[in-house]
Amino acid sequence: MATNKIQEKVLYPELSYILVGVLFSTHNEIGPYAREKQYNDLIEIKLKESKVPYKREFKIADSGNILDFLIDNKIILETKATRIITKEHYRQIQNYLQATGIKLGILINFSNRYVKPIRVLKMDL
Repeated sequence: MATNKIQEKVLYPELSYILVGVLFSTHNEIGPYAREKQYNDLIEIKLKESKVPYKREFKIADSGNILDFLIDNKIILETKATRIITKEHYRQIQNYLQATGIKLGILINFSNRYVKPIRVLKMDL
């Protein structure tokens, strides 16, 4: 019963599942030593193959900020290829969530041996 209650609280479980599969597949194919653009190029191919609606390098109106991906107008995907994820990266995606009104962001760093997508929820301020 607890599992069902948890599943009810997860935002966009089916879309998230597909997206995380795309991210793992991308990392498995390229590995941890590529540039962010290379990961994003392959993610775009895999999203097309999966028939997932997306916008790449989506500009947020009036802010000048550009999202890596907006997935199905529901999830912001922010990709990194850096040594570590910092507070600034969390702050960046939270700012994007606030500016767009989107409820869920996924932050991923491809430069690690094992990838771990991080779900970031929009804070109610």
